[in-house]
Amino acid sequence: MTPLGAKMRALREERGISLKDMAAALNVSSAYLSALEHGRRGKPTGFLLHRIITFFNVIWDEAEELQRLAEISDPKVSIDTGGLAPEATELTNRLAADIAKLDPEDLRFLRDEVVRRSGRRR
Repeated sequence: MTPLGAKMRALREERGISLKDMAAALNVSSAYLSALEHGRRGKPTGFLLHRIITFFNVIWDEAEELQRLAEISDPKVSIDTGGLAPEATELTNRLAADIAKLDPEDLRFLRDEVVRRSGRRR
């Protein structure tokens, strides 16, 4: 599941909206919406994201959060380490090979550490 997919599911459940009803309101298939929530589809287009935000009728802060989550919800990431330090290539290859072996606590720790060390906000 992607960060955006988890948030969409939480919003649907909080409001008691079925996947089928949301899909119909957005004029997409429920299979597509399910795949989007589960990370089997890439991040939605800007147009669809705007429709999702409108569908949930969220305030600005929540709308910005959904936009931020969409930006970090591409389930098929490609990282070009050409020209970077050898450690960057090693790190990306180790992560690619072992990410499925890490539990959510480890993933949160690594994510937070990368964010902290890069000086960027989540």
